[in-house]
Amino acid sequence: MTDSTRTERLRERLQAELAPTLLEITDDSHLHAGHAGAASGGSHYSVKIASDKFTGLTLVMRHRLVYDAVHEMINKAEIHALAITAILPSEAA
Repeated sequence: MTDSTRTERLRERLQAELAPTLLEITDDSHLHAGHAGAASGGSHYSVKIASDKFTGLTLVMRHRLVYDAVHEMINKAEIHALAITAILPSEAA
C-alpha cells in the first residue's frame, strides 16, 4: 500500500467517524527513516482535527476517539505513530 493510499484511508476513517470541521494530515514518515516502525512499513502521521464530537471531553478522551476511529489501521501496522492535536471547532479559528 502506498503512503498516499494510507493517508486517504486515514482521512476517510476520521471523516466518517468524527465529522471534522477541520482535518489536516501530515505524513511525517520521511522524518523517521531507519526507525523500526518505518522498517516494518508503518507510517508516521501528525493529525490536527476539530470536531463537535470533542465537546465536553478531556484531551485524553478526544485522543481515544481518534485512536478508536483508526484502530484497524494501527492493528494492521499501516500506522506506526500518530501525533494528535484534537480541538473543538471554536478553537480552530
